[in-house]
Amino acid sequence: MSHLPVIVGFGGISPAGRSSMHYGFRRLVFDQLSRTEQLQTLQNLAVLTGLLRHEGHHWVHGDGHVVEVQTFLAGHQQQLLNSTLIRKLENNLFDPAHLPMHAALSLESLQPDAPLRFSIAARKLPARLPANWQVLGNDGKQCQIQVNGTLDVLVKDSFVSPVNTAGQLPTGFAPESLYPARSHPRGLQMTLYAASDALFSLGLDWELIQSKVAPDQIAVYAGSSLNQLDYDGYGGLLKARLLGKKITSKQLPLGFGEMPADFINAYMIGSVGNTGTNLGACASFHYNLSQAINDIRRGTHRVAIVGASEAPLTPDIIEAFANMGALADDAGLLQLDAQLGRTTPDHRRACRPFGNNIGFTLAESAQFFVLFDDALAMELGATIHGAVNDVFINADGYKKSIAGPGIGNYLTMAKAAAATQSVLGNQSLQQRTFVQAHGTGTPQNRTTESAIFADVARHFGIRNWPVTAMKSYLGHSIACAGGDQLAMTLGVWKHGVIPGILTTQQLADDVSKDNLDFLLQHRQIDPLSFDAALLNSKGFGGNNATASILSPAVATRMLTNKHGAAALKQWQQRNEDVQVKIAEYEHRTMREQIAPLYRYDHEVKNGSKDLGFKGNKLHLRGYAQAVELDLENPYPDMVEMGQSS
Repeated sequence: MSHLPVIVGFGGISPAGRSSMHYGFRRLVFDQLSRTEQLQTLQNLAVLTGLLRHEGHHWVHGDGHVVEVQTFLAGHQQQLLNSTLIRKLENNLFDPAHLPMHAALSLESLQPDAPLRFSIAARKLPARLPANWQVLGNDGKQCQIQVNGTLDVLVKDSFVSPVNTAGQLPTGFAPESLYPARSHPRGLQMTLYAASDALFSLGLDWELIQSKVAPDQIAVYAGSSLNQLDYDGYGGLLKARLLGKKITSKQLPLGFGEMPADFINAYMIGSVGNTGTNLGACASFHYNLSQAINDIRRGTHRVAIVGASEAPLTPDIIEAFANMGALADDAGLLQLDAQLGRTTPDHRRACRPFGNNIGFTLAESAQFFVLFDDALAMELGATIHGAVNDVFINADGYKKSIAGPGIGNYLTMAKAAAATQSVLGNQSLQQRTFVQAHGTGTPQNRTTESAIFADVARHFGIRNWPVTAMKSYLGHSIACAGGDQLAMTLGVWKHGVIPGILTTQQLADDVSKDNLDFLLQHRQIDPLSFDAALLNSKGFGGNNATASILSPAVATRMLTNKHGAAALKQWQQRNEDVQVKIAEYEHRTMREQIAPLYRYDHEVKNGSKDLGFKGNKLHLRGYAQAVELDLENPYPDMVEMGQSS
C-alpha cells in the first residue's frame, strides 16, 4: 500500500519573520492583505522583535511605556516593514564599515644601524623567541627586548565591505536571548527556534506522536551547507590562535554541518531514529526532503522532521563570495541604476532575478517541516498543508567550472514535471501548476534557468507557465533556500496570492520567455486553481534538485480516495481540536516572545538499564512503542533461509 508524505506542520525564522501560520509569507504580500491581516502581521513582527509585549492587561513598548496597540502598530508600520527582508547590512552581527583585519608590517629603528628596542609584559613574551630578538631585562612583570634588524608585526586594521546588503533576520530578533545559548553558534540558535516553531505549529503534543510510532520510525534530516562559521563554531576554531586567543572545547563539535539535526534529537525531541544531513550546496534542503519522503513512502518511517539552518552572514563568507564575483556589491548596484541618477545603492532591490542583475544576495534563514505518513495524519487529525509528490536530484556531469551551471537541472525539472503529470494528469500540469525558480539574481542563472524552464514547458505543452522567485525578497540562504521556497509556496495556497518578483522591473534581453509567464507583480489566484508547484534548486558543484509539491486540496482528495469519505469526516472532527491548539499557539506569538524547546540534560539514557529485550522487540525506557527486531530478509533470492556464517 502506498504512503503519501504529507506536510502537517512547519515553522522557521527568515528575513520575513516567523514562518508558522504563514506570517513570513504575509510579509511578502503585505499590500495584498486586508487591514486586519496587516495589523496581525505587524503585531506578530513587533512581538517577535521585542518592540512590543503584553504585560498583565497592558501592551508595553520595548522601552517600558504603556501603549495602545492599534495606534502603536499604525505609527510603527514602516519601521517594522523596513526591518525585514533584504536591506542594508546592520551592525548587530558586525560592522560592515569596519571589518577587522591585520596589516603585515616590518618595523625598523629610527636610528640607522641601531637596534630596535621596546618593552612588553613578561606574560606576553613568546614561548619561542624570534632569532633576532634579545632579552635585555626581565623583572617578572616587564621585559626589555632588543631586535637586531627588522621586526615583523601584525597591526590591527579594518576595511570597508564592498557588499553592504543581505537578507537579515528581522531587526531586534535575538534567538540567543530566549534560552541558555551557552556559546552556541548562531545557526544552532536559529535551529532551536525554527524547529520549535514547527513543532508548536502542529497543534499536537510530541509525546502523543511518540506514543503512536516506534522510536526508530522517526527521522530527522537537517543541516547547514556552510557549517557553523561564526566565532562560536569553525570560524573561531580556525582563527582563535591567530587572534591571540584559545580554541574552546565547543568550537569543533558545534561546527559540524549535521549539528542542526543533532540538536533537535538531543535537546528537543529525544529521538533515537534515523538522523543526519545530505549536503548539496544550495540544494541541500531538497536533498534532505528527498531522503525523508523516501523513508515515508517505503514505510520504514512514519514521521520526519526536515529542515536546514544557515547563518552565513560573517565577514569571511561575504568576502569569499564577493571575491568570486558572486555577490551584488554597492558599486555594481550603482552601475545598474546609473540611468536613474542614484547616488546611493538600492539595497532593497539588490536581488533582481531574471532582470538585469549582477549577483546574488546572501541571507540567513532556518526552516523546518514535519511530515507524517497519510495514515498517521488521518489518525491524529493533523492539519494538511500539502504533500510532497517527489524530489529529483541530478549532477551536471563533466564541468569546466565547478561553480558554473550544467545539464543536471534539465533532468530534475523534466522529471519533476513528468512526476507531477503522472499523478495529476497532463491538463493539470499544463494549466494548474507554477514554478518557484532558484532565481539567484545572477546573469548566469537568469539565462540558464529560464532556458531550462522554456524547454521543459515546450516539451510538456505548457503555455504561460507562471514563474516566481522568493530570493528577490529573502536573499539566498544557501542550504535553506529550498526551505524558504517551500514555506512561501504553502502560503500561496493559504492566501491565494503568488508573490511577484517586485525587484525586477523588466526582464533582461537574454532571458528565455517562450511559454513562460514571469510574475513581476503579485498574482491573485483561486487557491483551488493550482494543484502543484515545482520548486527548483541549483547548487555549486553541480548539485541540482527539483521538488514536486502537491496542494492541500489535492492531498486531501488523495486521502479521501485511499481512506474513504467516512474516514475523512473523522479526520475533520479530530482536526477541530488540533486547530484549537494551533490557534492557542498563534495567540501566544501575538503577545509574547516564545522560548524555543531546549531540554538540556533531560531524561538522558545510559545503556542497558534503559532498555530491555523481549521476544523480537527492543523496549526503551520512556518510549511507548518497541523497536521491531524481526526484520524481513531483503535478499530472499540470494540467501538460503536459515543460512549462517
